[in-house]
Amino acid sequence: MDKGRFAVPAGVTDWAIAVGVAALLLSTGLSGPHPAGNRELLGSALLAAGGLALAARRRAPLVVLAVTGLCAVGYLGAGFEALAVSYLVAVYGAVRAGHRAVTLAVSVGLLAVLHLTALVLHDGPPREVVTQARSTLELAWLIAAYAAGEAVRQAERRADEAERTREETARRRADEERLRIARELHDSLTHQISVIKVQSEVAVHVARRRGEQVPETLLAIQEAGREASRELRATLEALRDDDPTPPHGLDHIPNLVKRFQGTGLETTLTIEGHPQVVPAAVSRTAYRIVQESLTNVARHAAATTASVLIDYRLDALTIRVDDNGKAPLHPAPTPGLGLGLLGMRERVTALGGRLRTGPRSAGGFTVQAELPTNGAS
Repeated sequence: MDKGRFAVPAGVTDWAIAVGVAALLLSTGLSGPHPAGNRELLGSALLAAGGLALAARRRAPLVVLAVTGLCAVGYLGAGFEALAVSYLVAVYGAVRAGHRAVTLAVSVGLLAVLHLTALVLHDGPPREVVTQARSTLELAWLIAAYAAGEAVRQAERRADEAERTREETARRRADEERLRIARELHDSLTHQISVIKVQSEVAVHVARRRGEQVPETLLAIQEAGREASRELRATLEALRDDDPTPPHGLDHIPNLVKRFQGTGLETTLTIEGHPQVVPAAVSRTAYRIVQESLTNVARHAAATTASVLIDYRLDALTIRVDDNGKAPLHPAPTPGLGLGLLGMRERVTALGGRLRTGPRSAGGFTVQAELPTNGAS
């Protein structure tokens, strides 16, 4: 989360807290009853060490928890009476980091060890000894530190979940908008550009058959239509590729054939050559050709059988779909998949391939596409 322009680095904050707690422990311990001589030096060192250990509480919360607990036992045994502030901060940090069970177990054990240390090393009535141990680690302060760490952990978890939800929502909306743009482009531009390209190609073909000189403007229109068709097809593919669902390719054709078998159309799949990895665009186009061809067969050809052939060649992939139905002169568009044969031709042309369609001499219809696999992407 953004902490502001003048946010203090976490390391600086940790060291400031560590030094502050160490100073607090030293001043509290030395201002109260404490031993002299070597025990005073040992206790002071343990007080300072317990505070300074907090500088590592973010990186190693459990290690700091153990170190501060041992320091509390040590300076209590040396004869110092000071609340284990460093251990309370360590409890807060460990619980905040998610180590709730370990922190609880260590704290229960530390309470027992503090009482045993006071009973063994200190003289006096049991009540006074217990009071001295409690002054080192009050149960109420321990519960408060544990509760504070858990509250902050829950708040940070909710904040992370909210941030994750916002990111997922934004990503989903972006995907939906991208697909909407792709649909709008397809519906508004694909048909018009295809008509321009086909009409210009027909005009060029008729002029050449008549022996007439083809105007430069008509050739420019023809080339512009081809280029616009390729660019639009590439743009639509790029927009649809970011769909969270993976695009269908050659690996999905067997399942596609099985689905059409369930519709009553006797469909077979034959694979020739040595299957190899082909460019993603070729794989997607092959799937779409088979899908649109079988859909046209099932809807418009009144066929009972259809065969799909996938032939892996050295530098090309050939797809052929044959049926035994009544070959329509103008196959109808396939909603949502393109514009029938026109859509197939656009996909193949965009990859530099060739498409041949037409009635079979033995009856039925054939769709055959040859897609180059060298240099396609």
